[in-house]
Amino acid sequence: MKYGISGLYAVTPDIVETSDLLARTEAALSGGARLLQYRNKSASAALRLTQGRALVALCGDYQVPLIINDHLELALALNAQGLHVGGEDGSVIEARRRLGPDKILGVSCYGRIESALSAAAAGATYVAFGGFFPSKVKPSAMRTPIELLRKAKRELRLPIVAIGGITLANAPELLAAGANSVAVISALYEAPDIHGAAYAFNTLFGERP
Repeated sequence: MKYGISGLYAVTPDIVETSDLLARTEAALSGGARLLQYRNKSASAALRLTQGRALVALCGDYQVPLIINDHLELALALNAQGLHVGGEDGSVIEARRRLGPDKILGVSCYGRIESALSAAAAGATYVAFGGFFPSKVKPSAMRTPIELLRKAKRELRLPIVAIGGITLANAPELLAAGANSVAVISALYEAPDIHGAAYAFNTLFGERP
């Protein structure tokens, strides 16, 4: 199955309890999240495998692609639909070679259009820019100007994901500048009503779950 890169891109926070992770993630998926990235920077390898297996099954129920953050071996072990790598997480070319041609491969390019062009040439499926706004997850991250999205839209032929402090209030500005998708952690997973928050984000794209 081919998946498009658009709409709400849910990204998991560091959650130790697998049952809590699944409950919150199912609320996001039932609300209409179109992609899910499993990102847990503090988990052990064993916990990542346990949580990853559970998320594979859950995402399968909703026909939403599961994309693993950083850990290529985990993505391969789970036969996940994709991998997302940062600027320091290894070769994009090697990741594409090992994933094969049909898996999703996302690359964080921060505020650098040159990195995005290189990622595109190396086989990336999409590129991610950010952070655009202050973020609880990465409070010290450099800010990326929104104008970069307009430049990327002109120069790239890949879907563009925006990330970093994104809320329902500021997401429309990113979409207007050219983002195809917004990756959201706190404004989704910490919302009092996760299903409702996901649904509201989808209305920004003219979508309904």
